[in-house]
Amino acid sequence: MKNLFSCLILLCITVHTVLAEVPNKEKEFLVDLYNATDGDSWERKWDLTADIETWQGITVRNNRVVEINLFKNNLQGAIPASIANLEKLEKLNLAFNGITGELPKEIAQLSRLQVLKLEMNRIKGELPEELGGMRSLREFTAFNNFLTGSIPESIGEIKNLKVLNLSSNNLKGNIPKSVGGLAQLESLGLFENTLEGSIPSEIGGLTKLKELVLANNQLGGDVPEEFGQLASLEVLQIQNNKFDSFKNLKSLEEKEFLVFDYDREDDKIDFKNVKYGKTRMADTKFEDEE
Repeated sequence: MKNLFSCLILLCITVHTVLAEVPNKEKEFLVDLYNATDGDSWERKWDLTADIETWQGITVRNNRVVEINLFKNNLQGAIPASIANLEKLEKLNLAFNGITGELPKEIAQLSRLQVLKLEMNRIKGELPEELGGMRSLREFTAFNNFLTGSIPESIGEIKNLKVLNLSSNNLKGNIPKSVGGLAQLESLGLFENTLEGSIPSEIGGLTKLKELVLANNQLGGDVPEEFGQLASLEVLQIQNNKFDSFKNLKSLEEKEFLVFDYDREDDKIDFKNVKYGKTRMADTKFEDEE
């Protein structure tokens, strides 16, 4: 009797394993993405008749899609709104492709997403205000696109964010004060946009910030004296802006910067042991890793 019962349990487990598969709505998005971005021209194509687990760049865990890595795979087209179907998605890397169209606001429904990499594409339009709802996001890179409009104030609600790089776009307006609330932020890249106004003093609260790249914008006013609170800072680039004064840079603590670039000499500033021989332009157009 015990043997019979054990066999029944084993049979149930086996049947459940056989029947378990990625939900149809998740497969629907993947097929939508394939068709919308000319999958037949991808460098690494999918066999849509095969199991999803075999599709290049797709990671499945517990029968749910948790990662999509289609880096440098010749995607040509827009991201479908059905991306909201991927409720368990944790990582999305679509960098170095030819993705066009606007970033669908539905992407903000991916509440478990931790990494969003969209750099080196042709995405246009404004960043959705709804992005602030992506509370699990730790890394958001979208440099070298054609994004317009302002940086949404809601960006400051993504409290786990460590890396934010929106360089080389067409963003305008002010840097949101809410950015100063991103206490975990280690890298902020807004290089080569048309941002204006003063740098918000709230950025001085980013004590974990290692890289701050704001060069090639239209920023003005004085450099905030709160820069002196950025104890972890290693890379600072603020050249090619319209600042009125750099006098507050003298408040920087004694340390050795890897990169230290500004665009106006001021003999009155007494910098403390900054070795200019090691300065260089931080390159925000690096090639991603697969």
